[in-house]
Amino acid sequence: MLQINNIEVMYNNVVLVLRGISLEAKEGKITTVLGANGAGKTTTLKAISGLLRPERGDITRGNITFAGERIDSLAGFEIVKKGIVQVFEGRRVFVNLTGDENLIAGGHIEPSTAEMNRRKDMVYEYFPRIKERRNIRSGYYSGGEQQMLAIGRALMSNPKMVLLDEPSLGLAPMIVEEIFNIIKRLNEEQGVTILLVEQNATLALAYADYGYVMENGSIVMEGEAAALRNNSDIQEFYLGISEGGEKKSYRDVKTYRRRKRWLS
Repeated sequence: MLQINNIEVMYNNVVLVLRGISLEAKEGKITTVLGANGAGKTTTLKAISGLLRPERGDITRGNITFAGERIDSLAGFEIVKKGIVQVFEGRRVFVNLTGDENLIAGGHIEPSTAEMNRRKDMVYEYFPRIKERRNIRSGYYSGGEQQMLAIGRALMSNPKMVLLDEPSLGLAPMIVEEIFNIIKRLNEEQGVTILLVEQNATLALAYADYGYVMENGSIVMEGEAAALRNNSDIQEFYLGISEGGEKKSYRDVKTYRRRKRWLS
């Protein structure tokens, strides 16, 4: 469904952030992109969703296609109409609007009131907690409720693909598990293709079908999620497990050794 072909992204015509990355997200699947802070994960999502230009970023090489159509020159609102919507890191709900009003804002491209209401009912079915609090300003929601609302708002545009940026960030483990179970249901029941950016490799690989690992703006590894979970490098550098099965502190990892092993 989505193909990124050897793109480079530069900010302010000076800072090269993505260094010729290529990846694809297959229709009806969950694809995850793993990596530490600064690896280029969020920039990759913004390149797809058309949100680089407001931050003085540009795709300086390569192209992005969605359903066989090139989209890298389109504006963000045009990409939403094509069926791609991004859920931002940190939720970014409209805190002065109620939950119901947030959902209406997410479905603003739908002219039919009946269809808008049908989509709201679908969101409330997946997120009953939001239905209970739909008339309360979202600024009073908990972090988990805001994350649910942000995902629900994205679903209001009836997307073919949802880009999720760090949905587990700052949330309690039980809430994270609940949200990821709903994401999996949306993928299986609604057929929504998911591109998931996560630092929590254990979590992401448990739900994804395929994964990519990014470092310093480059893809350094990819494979089926099950294969990545069992990969010794992934276990050591992202799951904190040494080759002997012992838990290991991330501070003990030598990054130069990681690059040398992956590049070999």
